Amino acid sequence: MKLGVALPIVDIGGEPGPLRDFVQAAEAIGYQGIAAPDHVLGANVASRPGWTQGRGRSSDLYHDPFVLFGFLAGVTKIADFSTQVLILPQRQTALVAKQAAEVDVLSGGRLRLGIGVGWNPVEFEALGENIHTRGKRIEEQLEVMRLLWTRELVTYEGRWHRVPDAGIKPLPVQQPIPVWMGGESEVVLRRAARLADGWITLQTFRPGVAAQQTVDRLHGLVREAGRDPAAFGIEGRVALAQVPPQERAKEMAAWRAMRGITHLCVNTMGLGLPSPEEHVRTLERFKNDVLG
Repeated sequence: MKLGVALPIVDIGGEPGPLRDFVQAAEAIGYQGIAAPDHVLGANVASRPGWTQGRGRSSDLYHDPFVLFGFLAGVTKIADFSTQVLILPQRQTALVAKQAAEVDVLSGGRLRLGIGVGWNPVEFEALGENIHTRGKRIEEQLEVMRLLWTRELVTYEGRWHRVPDAGIKPLPVQQPIPVWMGGESEVVLRRAARLADGWITLQTFRPGVAAQQTVDRLHGLVREAGRDPAAFGIEGRVALAQVPPQERAKEMAAWRAMRGITHLCVNTMGLGLPSPEEHVRTLERFKNDVLG
């Protein structure tokens, strides 16, 4: 099981020095991956008194993940950069294919592209995309991106995309770049089983009998799609703010006991830690005391 870290950008801010120091420290401790969130812009909640989401606000800081990973790739050898998750249907498909390929090339093949359909109508409106067709469009987007990543020239005519005998250069190191899907609805699970290389769970997904049943059912859907479950990744998440320190060893034992979990992402946000150094020390204690 590969162990990664959620970049606590909401807590530590977006300055390049602290971000570099955090990722380098996580790598030195022994974590293998860095996960970053994605939002292009946030809503002004002052003009939306009915806003109920605790995220997607104009006051929330998010770096563009492709630019962020391009920067981090130059200052760390950590093995896995993952978007968790990039809202693909609100973006132009060919542009995402180009940006992802650039990160993969400049990082030496270290990108894992986590994608989702999104939920925030403010972003879709501002970016000129239709939120109501996002589920169907993401499937065609994935098809187009994989073609652009693996062929020098592509001619494609679909419902939403037309590529007129064109291609991107350079092509990525990984052909194609692995694409994982996030979400928990039935349609997302079935789509991931048919089309994705893996599934990224939500923080509400906790190890246990119910979670194992979901994993087993997902593996069954992968088989029904004519694919090999052994080649399909599943990433769990451990939000330390939701697990008291005395329960963390038990939590990790439960994750290790599950079949099919290939990756685990540790999140230190929400603990009230005052500095990037405290986030690093928390990760180190978790690694030494719980993971061994």
